[in-house]
Amino acid sequence: MEGLSERQYAARVGLSRGAIQKAKATGRVVLHGDGSIDAVASDALRAEATDPSKTRKAPQPKLKPVPEAAVSAVGETLREQGMAAPPVGSGTTFLQAKTANEVLKAQERRIRLQKLKGELIDRARALSLVFRLARQERDVWVNWPARAAALMAADLGVEPAAMQKVLEKHVRAQLDDLAEVKPDLR
Repeated sequence: MEGLSERQYAARVGLSRGAIQKAKATGRVVLHGDGSIDAVASDALRAEATDPSKTRKAPQPKLKPVPEAAVSAVGETLREQGMAAPPVGSGTTFLQAKTANEVLKAQERRIRLQKLKGELIDRARALSLVFRLARQERDVWVNWPARAAALMAADLGVEPAAMQKVLEKHVRAQLDDLAEVKPDLR
């Protein structure tokens, strides 16, 4: 066999065997003496005879640009794990992205397991508890001068009202200083 069979040529040009048979019957395919298809000559003949607007074009993959944040997240994940990360702006290989994805999945599974074991707590709930405890402590300190002033005034032999006023002033100053402390719960 000098050329290609109908099946082979159909696979080469991306058409069905029936379409090649029709083209053969209408003389749009060049044949060798043994009846096989001359691929090069047939491609040229088909290109001349075919209306470009009626051809099926091979689907072009629609590649979306990857956001820079995603690329930098891949690099950051790889660096956190002590792996080689691409320099910023140089692009990420598929292998690096896949590795980062697997690392993140493993981290996520570990976190889920720690939650199930009760080793982790909800961040919002923890913040709420810390805030509530701080408020309770502040309220105790605000009320303390009224309770302790009379006892301290008796021990020192001073006027209870004056003692309470001084204590309140110093407790409020201390609470103002503590209010500036912001807990970092990362």
